[in-house]
Amino acid sequence: MGTCDRKLLELLICPLTGSSLRYHAQAQELVSRKARLAYPVREGVPIMLADEARSLNEDEI
Repeated sequence: MGTCDRKLLELLICPLTGSSLRYHAQAQELVSRKARLAYPVREGVPIMLADEARSLNEDEI
């Protein structure tokens, strides 16, 4: 993700909890520790739908 994209990521919050997100570059995901979900980033576009997110394991939180 480029510089502009980093600014976008700073503005995004988890749609379920309203908490901040952490970007995991290797997995191409936005992680919400509070919701225990990882939202995918596809072709540079964050998919902020709970139905598209994967549940995090305890060791990923």
